[in-house]
Amino acid sequence: MSEEPSPHRDTGPGARQELIDPEFRSGSLTAISVVVGFSLSFLSLWAGLGGRWQAFDLVAVLAILLGIAVQIKALADLLSVGSLVLANYNRSRKLFLIGLALVALGVAFAIFGDITGYDLHILGE
Repeated sequence: MSEEPSPHRDTGPGARQELIDPEFRSGSLTAISVVVGFSLSFLSLWAGLGGRWQAFDLVAVLAILLGIAVQIKALADLLSVGSLVLANYNRSRKLFLIGLALVALGVAFAIFGDITGYDLHILGE
């Protein structure tokens, strides 16, 4: 008779850690990888557009770069075997959402700057 694997792992006397299903983590890894790819693609496309960069663009770029860095950190954390522990998985998921929010904020800054024509003239003429 085969015993089902426990969703808990003993790590010491009396301590148990809840685990997530590896297939669940795989789906999360796929989704996060796609979003990181879109974030990098947006930045690459935006950087390749013609025109002068304005000071307000730098605020947007910094937010996007920081957000992408946080997303990549979350992705790297989820690639570790330790991310099967629920607490580690949740921490990585929250980190990814922070990175996603930073990228969205940077994109919003870029759109706002384009719509309003905000221009501090510190770059270029």
